[in-house]
Amino acid sequence: MGLSYKFVCLKRKIRGYKSCVVAFSGGQDSAFLLKVCSLVLPKENILAVTAVSATYPKGELRKAKILAKDIGVRLRVIKTAELDNKKFSANPVNRCYFCKKELFSKLIAIAHRNNFNFVLDASNTSDKKDYRPGEAAKKELKVKSPLLESGFSKGDIRKLSKGLGLSSWDKPPLACLASRIPYGIKITAGLLRRIDQAEAYLIGLGFKQVRLRHHNGFCRIEVEEKYINRLLRNRQEIVDKLKDLGYNYITVDLEGYRTGSLNEAIK
Repeated sequence: MGLSYKFVCLKRKIRGYKSCVVAFSGGQDSAFLLKVCSLVLPKENILAVTAVSATYPKGELRKAKILAKDIGVRLRVIKTAELDNKKFSANPVNRCYFCKKELFSKLIAIAHRNNFNFVLDASNTSDKKDYRPGEAAKKELKVKSPLLESGFSKGDIRKLSKGLGLSSWDKPPLACLASRIPYGIKITAGLLRRIDQAEAYLIGLGFKQVRLRHHNGFCRIEVEEKYINRLLRNRQEIVDKLKDLGYNYITVDLEGYRTGSLNEAIK
């Protein structure tokens, strides 16, 4: 199926929803979905919702607000409390289910209170390559995934986002901060804050795609393979900063960045 045809199908599908609440993280995928909604639906029939919690990188909210304003769609910011759920904070292999259940339940409630027909998320075909227990929560609550249903991959989204003039077209993938913590290690607000601070520091050094995987006393840094040597050239500065944040040992993953690397242990 050609990209142009998929785009036509996507717009037709979204037009058929009439009105929607969009789960909007501010990442590349949700920005594209929100933009397409704005092309085919009246603006008053769209509401973008960004959920803020300890698992959401602190610096992303400002970017999400700018993106929503550029697209021209109303944005509501809410708080989620997945850390209050012991089934999530205990960090089982299906932790994503409890996080998504918390998020989508709140979005469904907002949709019902404001007479929106559907809640949409930006899942796509590329997500199928990784372990996604949150999909079960989405199905239970009947959340729509028009990008996935229309056959869109991340490559498709990137290409069309650029054509639509979205500043997010080359933005690195977003992921919940809990995805940096191996299953079985308890998730706490303090730990998430430390990871967020470490990644923000590394991004500030010019590394665009970064993951800091937490392994109790040590951390494992993932950057794109082509930037590993650059990371090592800044070795002492990085070691000093991350030790200040509480890590005893700082390591570099020689495989480089890859989505869901902590899931490799359960496959």
